[in-house]
Amino acid sequence: MNSIGLCRSYLPNRITVRMCSYYEDAVRKLNKLQSNKSTIEQIRKDIRTGQKCTNLEDMENYLSRTGVTMSKLDELSVVHVAGTKGKGSTSAMCESILRHHGFRTGFYSSPHLVAVRERVRLDGRVISEDMFAKYFHDVHQRLENTKKFEGDMPKYFAFLTVMAYNIFLKEKVDVAIVEVGIGGLVDYTNILRKVPVVGITALGLDHTSILGNTIQEIAASKAGIMKRGCEAYTVRQPNEAMDVLIQYADSLKCPLTVVPDYDLYSFETSQKTRLPVELTAYRTNASLAIQLAHAWMRKKHENKINFPKNTVNGVLNGLITSKMVLELPPSTCQGLGKCQWPGRYQVINADYAKFYLDGAHTKESMEICAQWFSDNNRSPNRILLFSATGDRNAKVLLQPLKYLNFTKVYFVTPTAYKETNQNNDNYSLVEQEELISRCKAYKQIWNKTLRSTSEVAVMECVSSALVNIKQTQGALGTPSVLITGSLHLVGAALSILDPCLNKSYCS
Repeated sequence: MNSIGLCRSYLPNRITVRMCSYYEDAVRKLNKLQSNKSTIEQIRKDIRTGQKCTNLEDMENYLSRTGVTMSKLDELSVVHVAGTKGKGSTSAMCESILRHHGFRTGFYSSPHLVAVRERVRLDGRVISEDMFAKYFHDVHQRLENTKKFEGDMPKYFAFLTVMAYNIFLKEKVDVAIVEVGIGGLVDYTNILRKVPVVGITALGLDHTSILGNTIQEIAASKAGIMKRGCEAYTVRQPNEAMDVLIQYADSLKCPLTVVPDYDLYSFETSQKTRLPVELTAYRTNASLAIQLAHAWMRKKHENKINFPKNTVNGVLNGLITSKMVLELPPSTCQGLGKCQWPGRYQVINADYAKFYLDGAHTKESMEICAQWFSDNNRSPNRILLFSATGDRNAKVLLQPLKYLNFTKVYFVTPTAYKETNQNNDNYSLVEQEELISRCKAYKQIWNKTLRSTSEVAVMECVSSALVNIKQTQGALGTPSVLITGSLHLVGAALSILDPCLNKSYCS
């Protein structure tokens, strides 16, 4: 990237050319399905007052209206992944492993970073604008044609879940890796009845206004993806959380296995894998991904249905028939090493700064992020771009960052540019005034509560902060810039720094 100015001048031209395209019309209609502030507040009120959640009943209705019955949905073979931290990277590595073993994969994740179509991938590739638009308009029209009253449409995430399941069924994937949105038990993705393998990543406190204020309540919600007859895998958890997971698994007669430490795996000498990120948390996620992928392959082998051609005498690479896999075949190693998961522990070099991007948004993940940033640069010129979303406790998130000796801190809204519209992939109904107000509150916390001496600025968008960074380079040399606190913020930054996610990630 040569300059912020060049990127800024390029993007509006791109938008003008595509205006009112089939894809942008789909994005505009999708953005109209976002929940506004009053709707979100009502959902939280219903949870507090014990109102029955109808998410799963609603999903069955929406799927049926698009021609997907529950028996048809049962045909979709899924690896379902829930958790507080690392469920995205775990799912991505699981998908990559299975794809490198020769299976046709689908992958559904959230949120997106630059383009909404990132949420649905086939064979490891983000679906094209044409494919997204084709399936979107088909599903949208079917739902519109069967409305019983005005507004009888799924909201944003529910719609995308319905669309993803339609795509995976019609594109005949061998396996779909599905990342839970929020929680698990009543998450829209959990309409699935027959799931052979589920995974639960590290648990912590997040989305507390929806899932509960204790680790036990969080664990109970995540455990809700377990099904009778499935195999469940998890990582080491706090005792209170593990007790809940074990109790839930026992009630369903669902075997629950804690995956081994990554150091216990053995590799063929020539295949020893260097993970994209060498952090303990990432290695833990890799171990969970390995066991999820191999458990699914083992169960698929037992059913002897559509197994890849590299099966010899009913055994794939000779290594997947045992319950716990410790010796990793070449295809598994390749899947781990070649997995791409942008926005998490990502580094981008520009001519005026080195950027460190991580979508950490919980206390534990922010502590890991702070350590990663500290370990990987020695620049005395350190800059922070921060934003948080929803009801997250900004003080808790900022606490680990105050020890990193930032020379300047920017609290920014999680938007790339000040002006946006409903045709934009990252359009949000949250008012700009509210976002700015949050940034001012973060500044207050940083200055007074955390007593930091960094220079602090509030910016209305990411591009303004980046322009300011470029224009104010001083005697301390090229700055190291940490961008964190929200995946939405990281996505806004990537839309400027790397709008095509290196082109290898997008189709």
